[in-house]
Amino acid sequence: MDDKKPMRVRQHTIMIDNRERVVITGVQDVDSFNEVEVVLMTDVGILSILGQDLHIAKLSLDEGQLVIEGMIAAADYNDAQPAQKGGGGLMSRFFR
Repeated sequence: MDDKKPMRVRQHTIMIDNRERVVITGVQDVDSFNEVEVVLMTDVGILSILGQDLHIAKLSLDEGQLVIEGMIAAADYNDAQPAQKGGGGLMSRFFR
C-alpha cells in the first residue's frame, strides 16, 4: 500500500472583468502584495498581477481562489522561484 497522499488537482483559470476585477483559481499561496503588484503561487507557476489601487477582495486557499480588485494592467507568469522574504508566503507569515 502506498502511503503517499493523492495530489489534489485543481484547474487554474484567470477571469478578468473590465480590467477592474480578476478571479484566479488554482492558487496555492500569496507571496506578496501591495497597491501595484500581487505575486502569487499557482498550480502552474508564479503569477504576478500588475495594476493600480489593487486590493485582495477574497482569498480562500482551501478553495484555491483569489479575487483582486483595482485597475488591472497585466498578468505575467514567471517560472523562476520568488525571492524568499522571511521564508514562505503571506499565509505562512501569518501563522508563525
